[in-house]
Amino acid sequence: MTLPTSHPLAIFQNLNVECSAPASSPSALIVNAHVHLPPNFSAFSTVGQAVDLAAEQGLNMLGVSNYYDYTVYRDFTRLALQKGIFPIYGIETIGLIEEFVNSGVRLNDPGNPGKTYLCSKGAILLDPLPQSTQAIVDQIKLRDTLRMNAMAKEMQRIFTEAGVDNKLDGETIRRSVATRSHVEIETVTLQERHLAQAFQEALFLAPDLDERMNVLTKLFGTPAAANCNDAAGVQNEIRSRLMKAGKRAFVPDTFIDFSEAYALTLAVGGIPAYPILADGASPICEYEQDIDALAEDLIRRSIYAVELIPIRNTPEILASYVHKLRAKGLIVTAGTEHNTLDLLPIQPTCVNNIAIPSELQAVFTEGALVVAAHQYLIANNKGGYVSADGQLTGSFRTVDERISHFATLGRDVLKAFQKAAPSS
Repeated sequence: MTLPTSHPLAIFQNLNVECSAPASSPSALIVNAHVHLPPNFSAFSTVGQAVDLAAEQGLNMLGVSNYYDYTVYRDFTRLALQKGIFPIYGIETIGLIEEFVNSGVRLNDPGNPGKTYLCSKGAILLDPLPQSTQAIVDQIKLRDTLRMNAMAKEMQRIFTEAGVDNKLDGETIRRSVATRSHVEIETVTLQERHLAQAFQEALFLAPDLDERMNVLTKLFGTPAAANCNDAAGVQNEIRSRLMKAGKRAFVPDTFIDFSEAYALTLAVGGIPAYPILADGASPICEYEQDIDALAEDLIRRSIYAVELIPIRNTPEILASYVHKLRAKGLIVTAGTEHNTLDLLPIQPTCVNNIAIPSELQAVFTEGALVVAAHQYLIANNKGGYVSADGQLTGSFRTVDERISHFATLGRDVLKAFQKAAPSS
């Protein structure tokens, strides 16, 4: 089968990569390895907005990490090529580790012991998904759709009782998301944030702020903490006070097993990566408190990459995780998620918009270049950074030698991409 030139595999198969000597450190690049695109809940209204902002802000590499449906990556690829932005492909999924459920250990979800988010970096085999992989994704989508439909029904009842006349249900909200994001409805799987936004918008049809406050007081049992003119703040409070475990509209989650989530990250051709919350939770989740133990357990599970969202972290805490994990031989990437309505700058920063220290930025750049090399190798049917069963490939004397080798190749892949990409 002949692939279109804008297909991810064709892009990397057609690159003329000229290998160079290893550099002492990666060249300065502006990289964001993790954003969510609509129809996932996102700060971006369209894929085009995300890519345009990345180009305006000088990004060299942009990584996507959606749930559920990946057909939106076709537009992302086409637009990234037009702007000369190197596309990093990824997915995000959720799995459950029963031993941690039973022991009460929280991983990267502060509210749910045993629940863990898992990413796949350099996931180049997404279009089309292998049949067995599509079956897993369809199972996840079905479970989440049934849950969101049930939760929407509860929310509709609760808001109606509080005086907000609405006819919102799962299907109505899905249609609204599809229209807003300029995508087909079949690609939309609702998330809690979509529901919170829909019911916040129904509430805000009442222009009087006192009326809004009275409704929120009825909903929550106590006055709202958020400003009644702050859409994002009200949405967040609706989620936390109505939709979380033990709250009035809560419907229990059902998750695939961690082993299935891990298999999914490999089946799409990527490197399994654990997203670290660190001081994005207070206190830090038990699994992440001892950084050395964290690294050892990840390696035991054949996870050789981690990802941080630095906007959650102080520079000091960020540095402690990055330096220790990189020293253990894990590659480290960073992103922004952009999975709320806050349209933050696309270049990652630490909490309170503090710049990421240059030595940490160099590690994040190195990690992104390793992912670039992996994408190129997998697209060309060669061994990537990890094999199809998740094991590290090649023979190297040290972890530094391994990571440096792939980062150097990734830099050469990026150069070849920039040379081939049309001028914007």
